[in-house]
Amino acid sequence: MLPQSISSRASNMSRRDPTAPLRHVDPVLIACTVILSIVGVIAVYSATRGPGPDYSKAYLYKQSTFMVIGAGAMIVFSIVDYRKLHDWAWVFYGITTALLVLVVSPLGSQSNGAQSWFALGPFQLQPAEFSKLSLIGALAFLLSEFRGDIDIRRLVALLATAALPMALIMLQPDLGETLILVAITMAIMLVGGLPTKYIAVLTIVGVIGVVGALNSPLLAEYQRNRLTAFVNPSDKSNAALYNIEQSQQAIANGQITGQGLFDGPQTKLGFVPEQQTDFIFTAVAEQFGFVGSATVLLLYGLLCYRIWRIAQVSKDSFGTYLCVGVLAMFAFSAFENVGMAMGIMPVTGIPLLLISAGGSSTITALAALGLVLNVHMRRFQ
Repeated sequence: MLPQSISSRASNMSRRDPTAPLRHVDPVLIACTVILSIVGVIAVYSATRGPGPDYSKAYLYKQSTFMVIGAGAMIVFSIVDYRKLHDWAWVFYGITTALLVLVVSPLGSQSNGAQSWFALGPFQLQPAEFSKLSLIGALAFLLSEFRGDIDIRRLVALLATAALPMALIMLQPDLGETLILVAITMAIMLVGGLPTKYIAVLTIVGVIGVVGALNSPLLAEYQRNRLTAFVNPSDKSNAALYNIEQSQQAIANGQITGQGLFDGPQTKLGFVPEQQTDFIFTAVAEQFGFVGSATVLLLYGLLCYRIWRIAQVSKDSFGTYLCVGVLAMFAFSAFENVGMAMGIMPVTGIPLLLISAGGSSTITALAALGLVLNVHMRRFQ
């Protein structure tokens, strides 16, 4: 009776006092977020400052700005009651889908073989990042309405909701973001009560789809080269192997305690291509070694654990599905990014959230964590 009594009193207090949710913030989740964000700014600066003596601070200022904007988004998404967002899920989904259509039109900007951005002066906006959050909201809405009862008609509705942004993102083409949406969709549906018979069918269809995509004109040449380099690392004629080799060398240079802040030949001399984004983990590993790398991974593990716990204590299924979607986004991104830096996963261009450079990904990640905090803060209401 005691736990129920405490919960009842907390619930009554929350209804009487509008500031009560602020008493239920998750300090562990906030601490992990702050530390990883600081590590990210330092890692991005070290990967982009150049060999000197005139060190560039452009990325330092940009990433710091994105962190501040993201912190604001995190606060907003934690304050506005997430249950009110339930009714706005489809509006957000519609807006991001429209942006995905526009970005592959002449309004979009092309970079590195993909038309994934809107050029806004010195900044770039990537709609695919925001679509992760909108898809989480849309799927959470549907599954909370289905209440665990998923028949074939409802499964088609779920898959159609996920397939639309995936198809638009593949037109850019952006394989990495598409894979994240797949991970989000599967995680939310599994927790939402997807029958086992459908899981087997979707797995087979997914494998066929991946094989088909790899052999279709959807993927750019450099993306095929990346995947080929992973499958056949002995093919020295593949230029994509250079990225992997330099990445592995940077990690090896770190040894146990690292080369030291702003030291390490691969990072200092810019030998690792796209180190500030795709291979940011190598900057951490080379400078801070196994100790620093393990600490970052432990922080990610703790962050994911807290998200999972918040999903479990959510007051309603909508909040649970939101948290599961965010968990899938963070866990899959970390697994793939670190794996491709080590050479045990194919290079897909997936960022290490909170650490890799990028405005859209940073803002989306922090907004998503704000949503998780929102669910935790209102678990007694």
